[in-house]
Amino acid sequence: MKYRDLNPSTRTIMTPGPVEAEPRVLRAMATPILGQFDPEFTYIMNETMEMIRDLFQTQNHWAFPIDGTSRAGLEAVLGSMIEPGDSVFIPIYGRFGHLLTEIAVRYGAEVYNIETDWGTVFDPQDVIREIDRVRPKIVAMVHGETSTGCMQPLKAIGRACRERDILFVVDAVATVGGVEVKADEWMIDAVIGGTQKCLSVPSGMAPITFNSRVEKLLLQRKKIEQGLVEHGAKRVEQTRMIRSNYFDLSQLMDYWGPAQLNHHTEATSMLYALREGLRIVLEEGLSQRFERHQLNATALVKGIQAMGLTLYGNPACKLPVVTCISVPEGIDGESVRSMLLNDFDIEIASSFGPLKGKIWRIGTMGYSCRKKNVLHVLGALEAVLLRHGAEIEVGKAVQAALDVY
Repeated sequence: MKYRDLNPSTRTIMTPGPVEAEPRVLRAMATPILGQFDPEFTYIMNETMEMIRDLFQTQNHWAFPIDGTSRAGLEAVLGSMIEPGDSVFIPIYGRFGHLLTEIAVRYGAEVYNIETDWGTVFDPQDVIREIDRVRPKIVAMVHGETSTGCMQPLKAIGRACRERDILFVVDAVATVGGVEVKADEWMIDAVIGGTQKCLSVPSGMAPITFNSRVEKLLLQRKKIEQGLVEHGAKRVEQTRMIRSNYFDLSQLMDYWGPAQLNHHTEATSMLYALREGLRIVLEEGLSQRFERHQLNATALVKGIQAMGLTLYGNPACKLPVVTCISVPEGIDGESVRSMLLNDFDIEIASSFGPLKGKIWRIGTMGYSCRKKNVLHVLGALEAVLLRHGAEIEVGKAVQAALDVY
């Protein structure tokens, strides 16, 4: 045969995503296919919606996955909410704030940004002052920036947006399932998650939820597009030109709601995977899961510090599920990553933009967030750094992590 059997290497994946998939999730993906309008499949869809509500800690009626990667979820939410000329405010503290900006611009928004140094986050009061200056229709923010390993406090910003009748959209792709995300308590109007990070489900779906404020906006826009209200032909045509069909939340509401109107063919096996991943999260318990992620992150950090390496970023805003490490002076960071992969079957990540080649990023997410993995990566990193001639404290990293455990 020209093509060999598919037999990927077994890796210890310690990146900020994708991470190792839960074995139970992979088994769920191998179960028989059902038709998308089979009553059994409808029951699975409804169960999944209920579990997504629990995941985001919300009472929202609308909670369902977008078929596609996390970026598909971001585009579905922003693209469905934004009309050409809308004012959208996006504070940027890493790569994914720039992504939110690009998506908003593509849908015709007038975008306002403020930026802070990578490795830090915003004082919420600074964001609120800028909200009062800009008076946008939508504020969109990243909760956990995997590019810098930082996490933005959101509660005060959400409250300020609600008091000013501004819609608050949050990218929680990197945090949901590993860190507290309270959609209702933090007054988030729409929030987007991802499967391939703390949920330990293969990339391919993006769970989202949005409240009645967003629903009202979507239904108003739908009426305009259907010509049911007088709104000026030119504006209706503009909206139609920019809005996506596949990512149209108003159509997806008809698909996931009681009407079950055909919109697309559901990704059956991916829905099985998401359902099982959510079931595992809720079976463990959210608070216990968050504690596990924090414990393993703490053990990793103590080991890194005991080795004599320097953490990157402000520790006060550290993202619990991603640890960033400054590459030591004179060490080829990519050579270290390559040796970890080729000799130890461990994958860690570099970063983007101004941080490319300057830091390593180690994820402790979902199924990858295990004591065995933390000890393995610390021992291997020490060995690889010694082979590269780095001046480190030998034999202390794993012991420091064991002290935490």
